Amino acid sequence: MAPGRLIARALALPDLGARLASAPLHVIAVGKAAPAMTMALLQRPEVAVASALVIGTHRAADLPESVEWCEAGHPYPDERSLEAGRHARARVSTLSSSEHLLLLVSGGASALMAAPIPGVSLEDKQAATRALMLQGADIHELNALRRHLSAVKGGRLAEACRAPVTTCALSDVVGDDLHVIGSGPGMPDPTSWHDVAAMLTRRQVWSLMPPAVARAVEDGVAGRIPDTPKPGDPAVAHTRGAVVGRAADAVESAAAAARAAGYSTVILPERVTGEARQSARQWWATACAAARAQGGRVCVLSSGETTVTVTGTGRGGRNLEFVLALVDAISDHPGALVASLGTDGVDGSSGVAGAWADSATRAHAAARGLHAPEHYLAQNDSLRYFEPLSQVIRTGPTDTNVGDVQLLLVHP
Repeated sequence: MAPGRLIARALALPDLGARLASAPLHVIAVGKAAPAMTMALLQRPEVAVASALVIGTHRAADLPESVEWCEAGHPYPDERSLEAGRHARARVSTLSSSEHLLLLVSGGASALMAAPIPGVSLEDKQAATRALMLQGADIHELNALRRHLSAVKGGRLAEACRAPVTTCALSDVVGDDLHVIGSGPGMPDPTSWHDVAAMLTRRQVWSLMPPAVARAVEDGVAGRIPDTPKPGDPAVAHTRGAVVGRAADAVESAAAAARAAGYSTVILPERVTGEARQSARQWWATACAAARAQGGRVCVLSSGETTVTVTGTGRGGRNLEFVLALVDAISDHPGALVASLGTDGVDGSSGVAGAWADSATRAHAAARGLHAPEHYLAQNDSLRYFEPLSQVIRTGPTDTNVGDVQLLLVHP
């Protein structure tokens, strides 16, 4: 999704353009797409930006000096993330009711802007988040914990602001829920301390939580720590929000490109979630059935976001593992190609966007002396399998993020 198109879409929403032009506008942009979205906004003549704070992973070369830049940590928050969170909260607390706060939120915002609640340190939050990630927690579970341990997430940033707050979000999560994207700094939080406690029990990670985190959750459940603001709470009645870009947009664009290349297309309605290697096999059966039903040259597309339970020490990501789990299956299908990639251009620890495989991949790997796919799956080392074959998808950071896209190409 091009940032200019996203901002144009946001300003075209009913009442949004007029609302943003009706008062001095202050912008906080946070996420992988934050610099690009801010640049696109600044180029709109109908919007006058009084101030802008951008929090991201890398500064855009053309970001004006008038824009305040904060580089922070991702996928794990670091000291820079802590400073960014504190700075954002301090900034919004100075705004008056006659001004307006615009939050541009995109994937990665949860890690990039972190300000723990009293009694919980950044190291505590890092350890708790990492433990959940290693247990395969999905984005909804991770963000429920992050929201409750944060002084800026789960609507708490909006709660600290007297000015009206508008969130424009680029969604990287299944369901496109505004309270989930970036952990919803400007939106009320429908989850509770009780939900967080139930999740820790379900994932069997209570013993892995730092004492300060476990104590905070217990105090929250007991009512000794305030919950995040909920829908209908007067403290966040001044907030509004809209999703201006989502995975469906990326899939539709990919389908248009496939049709232009001579393929008929099928878009699978079910979002791809769950453990990457298991979801891949289920997806393969569904995609192959859709291709057979369509017939001819066909491109089957889907979107979603899987997870990986990390047990090894290799380099990879959910998209690479997804494709690696299908190498054996596709070897019996000449004329077929499967791929999966992250739209942000960075898949896990791999440094690439994703990978592709076809019916010759297994034979090529054997000829190069590589082990069977199961060996690399066991080590979470999918990059070591695909990189020697030149079957990685390398885009570099794309300055956008709407989750992952999977595809199956069939040439009869």
